[in-house]
Amino acid sequence: MLVLSRKVDESIVLDTSDGPVTVTIVDIRTNGQVRLGIEAPQTMPVHRLEIWNEIRKERRGGGTPAVAKQLS
Repeated sequence: MLVLSRKVDESIVLDTSDGPVTVTIVDIRTNGQVRLGIEAPQTMPVHRLEIWNEIRKERRGGGTPAVAKQLS
């Protein structure tokens, strides 16, 4: 795992085959929560890890993803 230090308004760029993905530190709150801004090509889905894991689990087992069920 690559670990980088960034301050508010600083970014990292991931160079992907779909285009660059820029992750910017938007805010660091006193409770330790970090807010990120993500700029990615519209064709590239961006999910929180727990949502991505649910989508993968549902794709393996078939059926409607739990995330879609919550949204309907």
